[in-house]
Amino acid sequence: MSSTLRERIVVGLSGGVDSAVSAWLLKQQGFDVVGLFMKNWEDDDDSEHCSSREDWIDAAAVADVIGIEVEHVNFAAEYRERVFAEFLREYEAGRTPNPDVLCNAEIKFKAFLDHAMRLGAAKIATGHYARVHELPPQPGASAPRFELLKGLDAAKDQSYFLHRLTQAQLARTLFPLGAMTKTEVRALATRIGLPNARKKDSTGICFIGERPFREFLGRYLHQQPGAIEDERGRPIGRHLGLSFYTLGQRQGLGIGGVKAGGGAHAPWYVARKDLARNVLVAVQGHDHPWLMSQTLHAADTSWIAGAPPPPGLLAAKTRYRQADAACRFEPEAAADASECFRLDFERPQWAVTPGQSAVLYAGEVCLGGGIITG
Repeated sequence: MSSTLRERIVVGLSGGVDSAVSAWLLKQQGFDVVGLFMKNWEDDDDSEHCSSREDWIDAAAVADVIGIEVEHVNFAAEYRERVFAEFLREYEAGRTPNPDVLCNAEIKFKAFLDHAMRLGAAKIATGHYARVHELPPQPGASAPRFELLKGLDAAKDQSYFLHRLTQAQLARTLFPLGAMTKTEVRALATRIGLPNARKKDSTGICFIGERPFREFLGRYLHQQPGAIEDERGRPIGRHLGLSFYTLGQRQGLGIGGVKAGGGAHAPWYVARKDLARNVLVAVQGHDHPWLMSQTLHAADTSWIAGAPPPPGLLAAKTRYRQADAACRFEPEAAADASECFRLDFERPQWAVTPGQSAVLYAGEVCLGGGIITG
């Protein structure tokens, strides 16, 4: 078949093994595959912490082995405007954002998708562990509907990070690894001779790399030190600035040797942030009541189907890699008439953190979610 008649798929090649195997699988299926390497960060990409240059070399090597073209595209301006600026605003407000969720919605499935369409792509593909399921059109409608499903490898499922995708985005997206396990992906990469078959998975936020997180934030956020208090309001230490801490944090508090009321020593955890007084509140013990929440509220909602599910029993994750937690979902309306929701959990949840995403599921189906407000 002539390549001009084949459907073109543009694959986001990151330099990692997952996207490499995705591209190879699509090539084997007969698609006209083009690789696209996204550069999303420029501030210090020549430092020891940023792997962008090495990733591009790996992506180009993979494309050469597979036998596809690869293009290097710079989305750094879009990333700074759409993702990083919001990331800093959330931290300055005392919340803990998840930039990977926003990056997927604004860069990988918006800026990248738009660029791929200009290249003549029918669809895009990424190495995410998730699945897209096409449903028949609803009565009176001509277009099919799409569901976002969890990846079959429960340990690698990334639907949590994709919950803000829309019907239009899912209609043009393929996840070739959705039905594979990570072990299978690495084994396949080795068998077909991909140069990055054993490359270590990237961790953390792409523009931070392996650097100390507090050090990185300190370059962009104003530091306003203040007191650390225990649950009774007694000073037990000093913090560097509320933005540099997150609920449930145990490391880096500098109060490891302090005991509460002369009792047995137990680890300290960040439990609250008092923005008005610039005070960080820490408590002892992983299961302290102040770290447990039976209820949460969320705003800035996004629903895969385009509308929220009806009130009722569902499951939710309040952080990535967390087991699904049974809960009751109840839509709410905020004072400004924006859409919000409330979750009442069957069992208390640990360290529910404002700024993180609460993502809802009905079995294997990811329904969408919102940003935790409290």
